[in-house]
Amino acid sequence: MRFNYQAMVEGNQRPYIIAELGANHNGDMELAKTLIKTAKECGADAVKLQSWTVDDLFSKKKYEDNYFLGDDYRNRTDYSLKTVMEAYAVNKEQHFMLQKYCEELDIDFVSTPFSMAGADMLVDELHVPYLKIASLDVDNIPFLRHVGSKGVPVVISTGLTGMDDVCAAVRALEEGGCHEIVILHCVSMYPPKDEQVNLNNIDMYNMVFDYPVGYSDHTIGTVAPIMSIAKNVCIIEKHFTMDKNMEGWDHKVSADPAELKAICDAARQGYTMLGNYHKVVVEDQNRRDEFKRSIVAKHDMPAGHVLTFEDLDYKRPGTGISPKYYEALIGRELKHDVKYDDIFTWGDF
Repeated sequence: MRFNYQAMVEGNQRPYIIAELGANHNGDMELAKTLIKTAKECGADAVKLQSWTVDDLFSKKKYEDNYFLGDDYRNRTDYSLKTVMEAYAVNKEQHFMLQKYCEELDIDFVSTPFSMAGADMLVDELHVPYLKIASLDVDNIPFLRHVGSKGVPVVISTGLTGMDDVCAAVRALEEGGCHEIVILHCVSMYPPKDEQVNLNNIDMYNMVFDYPVGYSDHTIGTVAPIMSIAKNVCIIEKHFTMDKNMEGWDHKVSADPAELKAICDAARQGYTMLGNYHKVVVEDQNRRDEFKRSIVAKHDMPAGHVLTFEDLDYKRPGTGISPKYYEALIGRELKHDVKYDDIFTWGDF
């Protein structure tokens, strides 16, 4: 399934699944291709990279402090933050190569830009179907206005911030000219505690915004993304790795192939199970009759007997007169004898 914003607005398709590669390729393009191929085999609709240069995210002081967010690198002396950023960055040529590989596999290629130049490259040169904005840029108003001006839909995660900033981010995108926005509920903890996941926030977003709502997941396992299907989300985004034990930033909180497949399968089956807002009887009529009850004779009664409430009982199968019509039988005269447990029909009166 390819990205279709209008279908998301109309709510008439299953969730669109984004396998977030992020930096889980560890700078190895062959590993990146393996991740893409496996994501496709698992049933994902898109794979997403992160597009940065060494100068896009961290200041000179941050590099000098050499502070790592990822536990795998913290307190190590054989790596520096700048070295890792350089190793994990995907250059322009690699973007084109991976995009071409995605086209061959018929899976959407998208990425998160971390600069205006990155957004320009993704839209103007790679012609991505939409831009995905990370939670860290929810309050980056100049950047959001620029992103909004690019003429493509924008999917934005909303972790790390309160409702005021989410509203301001949406306004900034609109001011830039974007009116095709998808808002992703997100908790930017790696991983969050169960009580922090707050899937009910999806309902709140649906009430506040006139835009489709999805879910970007950072929990361990599959429970949260699968539960989000019942919230009728239009997108589920999940970090993806070939091996949770690999060295790197997000492997431990990422889905492995078995988990990603479980999420993709649940998205398809779960969406079908949601159905609609109309109560309909879908059971086979004959089977339904076997389960329901009919009005039956509580004892033997002769012809001419006038029925009372005490003459009636209610038993399976439901092939006779429904118990809901019991009052219509009271006071009626029998045309012929009936025996105990005979199922009444309208022809008996």
